[in-house]
Amino acid sequence: MPVPKTVLEQIKQLIPPLNGTLHKGQSGRVGVLGGALDYTGAPFFASMSAQRMGADLSHVICSPTAAAAIKSYSPDLIVHPILREDQDPNEVKTTLKGLLSRLHVLVIGPGLGREPYMQKFAKMAVGIARDQAMFLVLDAEALSLVGQDKSLVKGYRRAILTPNVAEFKRLSEHVDVQNVDPKTPSDKRAMEVSRAFGGVTVLQKGGEDIIATNTGGASKEDAEKSKVDPNEESTEEQVVVDVQGGLKRCGGQGDILTGTVATVLAWGKCFEDGAFGDGSIASSRIPLLAAVAGSMVTRTASKRAFSRNGRGVVTQDMLPEVGGAFVEVFGNEGEKGWGGSAEGKL
Repeated sequence: MPVPKTVLEQIKQLIPPLNGTLHKGQSGRVGVLGGALDYTGAPFFASMSAQRMGADLSHVICSPTAAAAIKSYSPDLIVHPILREDQDPNEVKTTLKGLLSRLHVLVIGPGLGREPYMQKFAKMAVGIARDQAMFLVLDAEALSLVGQDKSLVKGYRRAILTPNVAEFKRLSEHVDVQNVDPKTPSDKRAMEVSRAFGGVTVLQKGGEDIIATNTGGASKEDAEKSKVDPNEESTEEQVVVDVQGGLKRCGGQGDILTGTVATVLAWGKCFEDGAFGDGSIASSRIPLLAAVAGSMVTRTASKRAFSRNGRGVVTQDMLPEVGGAFVEVFGNEGEKGWGGSAEGKL
């Protein structure tokens, strides 16, 4: 099932032009909160894929126990080792507020782990991001947090949840989706989860990626807190992305996805702020568009990496394929003399 043309055209409106009119930072500043003693690869893949997608800057907000390793992976990343177990939470909160005010989007979850102090800081970051009307991507352990406490993101229509098969099952059980309507087909469950969360966009990963936004359970108060137009009509929209991916699903591919999705959200924030474009796309629609774009590019990058490396493909092989995958999907929209045909394959 092809992605609707109207969706593709709206995504293209969010792509920043490379024509010399933008300065550093106006093509997106992405933050990734995660990275503790045992988990350094996931935040690296998420933040690096954001840059490979086209974000100007990627910041990793992590524990000091992970900082040295992440810094050693790439000098392109800005690493903030501020999540200290022994730090006064109020001091961390002050630092986080200042840091997040400089970013367009925040990813929470890759490499977060289950240590109580990291979970506490993740919850704190969600609250700060909401207060600052940031776009949010929640993955991995962050999904457990919102499953246990829906109020963290309920009704916040600038957020995307990106569960894999196992995470989606747990999330559904937490919000009692199956009890809402036992007859709901499996390919419609993402809509029910989105509704249970008050219109938060859900990207259900699988053989086909299902992206759903259902604001039937959202209130005008939720819209106002999300800083989106409270007069917009309720939305029930689902897009299925069946773009071919690689035949091997390697660990870490989900982190690549969070990075590509985050970059398009960052572009959406720049679009919303008037850095480029005509402002014609509603803020509440940007998460669905970003999820579709990130899914298409990540699956294409997976296919390209697999075609080169076969059974031995690893997540690191996907990173250099992200830029080419973007051009393969969308063409050189906004590019200047680089890669692909002008139209792309779609």
